[in-house]
Amino acid sequence: MNSVHPLLSIKNLEIDYPSRDGHGRVTAVKGLNLALGQGEIGCLLGSSGCGKSTVLRAICGFEPIKTGEIQLRDIVVSSQSTHIPPNQRRVGMVFQDFALFPHLNVLENIAFGLQHLPNNQRTSLAMEWLQRVSLTDKADAYPHELSGGQQQRVALARAMAPEPDLILLDEPFSSLDIELRERLASEMRDILKANNITALLVTHDQYEAFAIADKIGVMTEGKVIQWDAPYELYHKPASRYVADFIGRGIFIKGIVQPNNKIMIEIGELEIDKDHAKDIGKEIDVLLRADDIQHDDRSPMQAEVVRKIFRGADFLYTLKLASGIEIFAYVPSHHDHAVGEKIGIQLVADHVVTFDP
Repeated sequence: MNSVHPLLSIKNLEIDYPSRDGHGRVTAVKGLNLALGQGEIGCLLGSSGCGKSTVLRAICGFEPIKTGEIQLRDIVVSSQSTHIPPNQRRVGMVFQDFALFPHLNVLENIAFGLQHLPNNQRTSLAMEWLQRVSLTDKADAYPHELSGGQQQRVALARAMAPEPDLILLDEPFSSLDIELRERLASEMRDILKANNITALLVTHDQYEAFAIADKIGVMTEGKVIQWDAPYELYHKPASRYVADFIGRGIFIKGIVQPNNKIMIEIGELEIDKDHAKDIGKEIDVLLRADDIQHDDRSPMQAEVVRKIFRGADFLYTLKLASGIEIFAYVPSHHDHAVGEKIGIQLVADHVVTFDP
């Protein structure tokens, strides 16, 4: 955290709404806590319907809350008894479809939120933000003349120009081509970091989340079940759900051996947890695609069941002798046919285990 007092603080947030049949209410968000410091980028990551966009709307002031509170710069903006209107919260929003005004050019779009300034000041500040997102040559262009990535940068500049305390991004890459998303997430991160802007985005795509966020909250059924740095989520998942959701992996049975080792079907792994009391016990081991290496000389064989070409590598689905399927990333010059058997070896440095 960059400061003693977080810029955004959400405590024990609960949000509900009337059920569709009109009988009772449905809980959308329950017991949610998170904090973001100045200049930090956070992300709520989860599948559709988990409550992540509801949280954004509540921070904006568009969604009333049932219990808990939302603070911005130590001021309570939402609670059971307080509701500061959206236009007084100093929060900027970048929408899923960018919501640019088609009849205004790029410069006019960015200047739109600066109505409180005199004309000349408004234009010069809008030009300054165009420069910050590297689009000065597009000042006179209209939204339909821009690429998706350029439209996204205009939307970001428009949200940042009034200098809000916090920028919220609602699935900002979902309308773009898949191969563009990671690159643009990385570009957006650079822009936000260069301007020391605090931001919170929601997405269902973990690769976007990893490319942009300092902290990620994995959400399911209205709760954040782990709020952590991307590295910690990947290597130290707090629950089986997080382990399953983050990264491509499968659970495989293992038997605890002496000296903190675990035997699985394709070899022995060292673990850093102390399992001295559990020798002989069966536990579940998380195996991800980067834990398996293709090795032609290895006696351990697996059958190629499926393969996805990813440019630099393939993602292979491999069937072991027992019938269990595992994943492996293999450099793309190793182009093996489906049905072919290939040599593999374990290269797992960090082993994640759970009780069955």
